[in-house]
Amino acid sequence: MLRNPLAGPDLIGVSSCAALGAVIIMYFGFAGLVWYALPLGGMLGAGICVGLVFLLAGSQYSTLNLILAGVAINAVASSFIALALNFADNPYAMNEMVYWLLGSVANRSMNDILITLPFMMIGWIMLLGSGRFLDALTLGEETTKTLGFNIQRQRSLLVVGTALCVGAAVSVSGNIGFIGLIVPHLMRPFANNQPSRLLPMSAAGGAILLLIADCTVQLLSTGEELKLGVVTAMIGGPFFLLLIYKLRNEAF
Repeated sequence: MLRNPLAGPDLIGVSSCAALGAVIIMYFGFAGLVWYALPLGGMLGAGICVGLVFLLAGSQYSTLNLILAGVAINAVASSFIALALNFADNPYAMNEMVYWLLGSVANRSMNDILITLPFMMIGWIMLLGSGRFLDALTLGEETTKTLGFNIQRQRSLLVVGTALCVGAAVSVSGNIGFIGLIVPHLMRPFANNQPSRLLPMSAAGGAILLLIADCTVQLLSTGEELKLGVVTAMIGGPFFLLLIYKLRNEAF
């Protein structure tokens, strides 16, 4: 949709805003009041992000406006997270926020799944239902319009669906990066570069990569737990560089 092979949820600021919502809950001590305070804070942050993206991009937004709005919101959210860490009341509170931001699925319960599942299911319906639109979009926006698709409406559904899925996930697991970037590129050849087929394959591939990374965490941890987000970053960083190198060669 964004016409960018390096696009991911971070590009529209959803992940950072969800993380910021959870960090604010921890900073003010609300996380200890009720078990669902943290995931609700994360999902609220993701929801506010979507509203701000649409507000900044305008009613008749272009792809460029959407990306610029997302990058700006992502930068602001990251700066507020750094501010919260800087003014944390004590080292324990700061460590708690840092460990959460590194991402992990350890000690998560069925309650966490139940509170996020309704949001994720709505997001899945929005995303999977947009498969034909994304197929048409590969032919260009003008062709997509002639096929009867409302581009602005479909884009909005995709952004909101992504925010629901990613915001709900980040709200309970922290910011586990690179999965949304790596998996679609790995799955694309198997889907014959067809977006409608790539969506469910990416969902399954993302779950498998997360499971492999978590197993790696369990095997490598010897006392202090190695955070899941660190492992995915170690996998994703080299992949990211390889992807940039490949794109550079293709440009020539």
